[in-house]
Amino acid sequence: MYTTNNEGLLNNYAVEPPVYYAEFPSQWQQQQYALRGAFAFLFTVLTIFMAVSVS
Repeated sequence: MYTTNNEGLLNNYAVEPPVYYAEFPSQWQQQQYALRGAFAFLFTVLTIFMAVSVS
């Protein structure tokens, strides 16, 4: 979509997507997020521990 002004220049506008509100995660999704966060934390700690112990 575009328009032109009095000088003949084009004014290009981006197409804006419709706005919607995010839905709060369900109890099951919250538990999955917590579990994945715990695994990520454990993986990070073990990786740092391994790097320190090898060096």
